[in-house]
Amino acid sequence: MKNRYIANISYDGTNYYGWQVQSKHRTVQGEIQRVLTEITGQTAIVHGSGRTDAKVHAKGQVAHFDLAGNMRLDKLQTGLNALLDPDIRVNSIKQARSDFHARKSAVRKEYRYFIWNDRILMPFLRDYRTHILDRLDEVTMAKAARRLIGRHDFAAFSANPNREIEGTVRELYRLDVRRYGREIRIIAQGNGFLYKMVRSLAGFLIQVGIGKLGPADGPMILDTKTRTAVVPTAHPQGLFLWKVFY
Repeated sequence: MKNRYIANISYDGTNYYGWQVQSKHRTVQGEIQRVLTEITGQTAIVHGSGRTDAKVHAKGQVAHFDLAGNMRLDKLQTGLNALLDPDIRVNSIKQARSDFHARKSAVRKEYRYFIWNDRILMPFLRDYRTHILDRLDEVTMAKAARRLIGRHDFAAFSANPNREIEGTVRELYRLDVRRYGREIRIIAQGNGFLYKMVRSLAGFLIQVGIGKLGPADGPMILDTKTRTAVVPTAHPQGLFLWKVFY
């Protein structure tokens, strides 16, 4: 009989081709599964709360996996962190109910997108901030963001809406834009996100910030239900999966 475990995981996605296992590329899921097998001798699939793309980071990814036998969770956590590269850390492991599912049981997710809005980006931030030289109008960006909150068909903000098996309607509970000196943070909370949706929202808001689009364009773009070049996909480096709610 197998027991189900839930893990909270942080990672720097710079050197990975995203979360999901790929046959020819190094991924976060693949590395954790490899080390789990090395420690336990068992083959386990690590189910994440959602996929992250190449070079996208996570502060609070949540995953579950099943293992036979009774595990000393402190030793399992220590062993994983000892064998994983230091750009992946298992923050906690605990036993979960057998019907818990990291993705299906989630009720809300929070992503944060970080923009460095200055002439020069410090080299040690280049993997964690999107660099925008033009002065961004964060007040207008915030107005545009508020008009996208609610339950909508976000097909126009998905990089490939035809891939969405569960449809393209999602509910955004929160979309904030705030400036902290030279840094602008976009905080998005929703009941789920489409493929590259957060990066598309960030790309749209950046266009608003530099004056190429306005707050009223958001609802009009939603109504088209069609992805066009009007909504660019922002760079991955500024994106973090921040927290998953259950």
